[in-house]
Amino acid sequence: MPATPMKSLHELGQELLIRAHEASSGRAAATINEDHRTLKQLVLALRAGSALSEHENPGQATLQLLSGTAVVSTAEAAWRGSVGDYLVIPDRKHDLRAESDAVVILTFVKDTDRPEPPAATDSKEQQ
Repeated sequence: MPATPMKSLHELGQELLIRAHEASSGRAAATINEDHRTLKQLVLALRAGSALSEHENPGQATLQLLSGTAVVSTAEAAWRGSVGDYLVIPDRKHDLRAESDAVVILTFVKDTDRPEPPAATDSKEQQ
């Protein structure tokens, strides 16, 4: 089995932040494990003040902040994270808002009965 090439998440995050600043949506994303069928991982960069609007959880999902600060909100609660923080995303509608320029890793196990999150769709358009 061939070795998986090493990727610098910091460098990728910085490249995506540049693209996020150029994008009208204020965000840019890249898939980091394209060969897996159900486990999806995205590096998502959000310009300060930009957001992923409320959407369904795509399945089992986590978020880890690589840089900046961001807030995940549901109707019941809000979680504010900063560099190094990790969140198991609640299994209900939620949104993600960048308080400052932020880079996150979004990991989810795709439930084929649920739609992909907006970031997953955007990543295909912005790569």
